[in-house]
Amino acid sequence: MAKLALINKDKLRRKLVEKYAPKRAALKEKMSRNSTPEERKEAMLKMAKLPRNANPTRVHNRCSITGRARGYSRMFGLCRQQVRTQASEGKLPGVRKSSW
Repeated sequence: MAKLALINKDKLRRKLVEKYAPKRAALKEKMSRNSTPEERKEAMLKMAKLPRNANPTRVHNRCSITGRARGYSRMFGLCRQQVRTQASEGKLPGVRKSSW
């Protein structure tokens, strides 16, 4: 089980990303469009003032049960151990342990 502090920190990052997403998108639009260099520089400075944790690349996928960061499966939102456990118990719909 991951430390609770790491799980909470990641939840906070997800909230910040959601909160600042429209503002980031608007600033990125100003920077990418055919605008004057002054406008582009101003947009870059405003972007730099946003919190670092508002950047979507700082969010890390974690298992929803254990908080484990490695071996994450996007399809289920679980780590590999939990996918196996849940599948064996029949708790994942449409998933079955193979045997032949």
